[in-house]
Amino acid sequence: MKVLIDTNVIVDALTSREPWKESAERIFLMTANQVMDTYITASSATDIYYLVRKYLHTTEQAKQVMGKLYSLMGILAVTRDECLDALASAVNDYEDAVIERTAVKAEMDCIITRNVKDYQDGMVKAMLPDDFIALMEDGDL
Repeated sequence: MKVLIDTNVIVDALTSREPWKESAERIFLMTANQVMDTYITASSATDIYYLVRKYLHTTEQAKQVMGKLYSLMGILAVTRDECLDALASAVNDYEDAVIERTAVKAEMDCIITRNVKDYQDGMVKAMLPDDFIALMEDGDL
């Protein structure tokens, strides 16, 4: 299974944001245990770095965290095509549309996000972290 993880879920895990950190950390554990192949977009990587550096108050530690993240997850390129396609996407939020278009191009099975409503008109199924975990544990995915 190929899964694209939205920025908010990554940041929840890396900064221990309550009340979402537990499910986000479980997604990381599933990734480390190679239960599925997980990815972020290149455009999300810069946002994640910015937020992690702000949370940690140190560039060096943020770089270390990002290096660990990159060793766990793949990074999907965001090209001109995805950016252009996002302009015409049924997903209204442009940033989410870029992520959704990237997921389509990379043939992702789903997007794990806390903002499922933003992706409801997209072509790739969006799931809340807890719902994804439950389906994986039940063997329904």
